[in-house]
Amino acid sequence: MAKETAVSRASRKPSVADSAPAANVLRDLLEKKRPLVMGVLNVTPDSFSDGGHFLDPAAAIAQAQRLAAEGADILDVGAESSRPYGNAVAVTLDEERARLAHILPAVVALGIPVSIDTMKAAVATWALETGAAIVNDVWGLQRDPDMARVVAEHEAPVIVMHNRNAADPRIDIVADVTAFFERSLAIAARAGIPPERIVLDPGIGFGKTPEQSLTCIARLDTLRGFGLPLLVGASRKRFIHSIVPSEPAERLGGSLAAHLLAIENGAAIIRVHDVAPTVQALAVAAAIWRAR
Repeated sequence: MAKETAVSRASRKPSVADSAPAANVLRDLLEKKRPLVMGVLNVTPDSFSDGGHFLDPAAAIAQAQRLAAEGADILDVGAESSRPYGNAVAVTLDEERARLAHILPAVVALGIPVSIDTMKAAVATWALETGAAIVNDVWGLQRDPDMARVVAEHEAPVIVMHNRNAADPRIDIVADVTAFFERSLAIAARAGIPPERIVLDPGIGFGKTPEQSLTCIARLDTLRGFGLPLLVGASRKRFIHSIVPSEPAERLGGSLAAHLLAIENGAAIIRVHDVAPTVQALAVAAAIWRAR
C-alpha cells in the first residue's frame, strides 16, 4: 500500500471513522521555543500592500516557495482582502475559492503549515479539506456564525483576531480588545474548540487609529492574562506612515521595530510580508538577548 502523504491525507474529507484527535499543528510549532514567523501570501487584486502581485497562480506559488526558503514557519494564504483601512470589496464564495483553487494545493504541498485567511466558514471548510492546517479569522469567530463549528469539527487551530467596523478614537482600545476576545472565547467554548488550539491577535490597523495600534503593541502584555499565544501582524501597516511618512513597501524598518517590541511584550507569532529580513532580525535580537 502506498504511504499516505500530507497532501493525500488532506484531500479526503473527515469521516466518523476518523475518531482520533487531530494532530495539533499549533502546539508542534510553539514547541520550537522561539518566535514564529508567518509569511503573508495575498492572492488578491486589492490588498493594501501587494494587491495584484500574486493573483496569477504561477506568481503566487513562486512567492510561497520564496517565503518558505526564507524561513517562514507558517504560510498565511488569503484570497479576499480585508483592507484594514476600509473600502474593502466583498468577494463571493465562488470567486474566493476560484482564486485559491490552483494555488492552495501547491502551497500545501510545500510541507509547511498553511493558514487560510478567510471570513467565510465555507471557504475555511474547503481549505481545511484541501490541506490547510490553521484558520485565520479576521473577525474572531464573530462574523460568520458557522466558523466556530467548522473549526471545531476539523479540530483545527484558529487565530482569533480583534476587529471593528470603524475606528473610534474615544475608546480604551485595550479594554475593547479584551472584551472582544472574551466574547470570541465564549463562542469557541460553546463550539468545543479547546484553548490549546486558539491564538489571539489584537488586529493591528483593523478598526483602530494609528495611536490605538501603537497602544496595542505597547500594552500587548496585558493580553497575556488569557494564557494563550499572541500573534501580531504589524507588517507595513499605516501606523508606521503616521510616524515616518512612507509607502507600504518602504516600511520594512518600522515593521521590524514593531515586531521586535511585540515579541518583547509577549508575541509568540508575527505575521510579515518580508520574511528574510525578519528572520535575520529575530536571530540577531535573540543572540543579543542571550548575551544579557
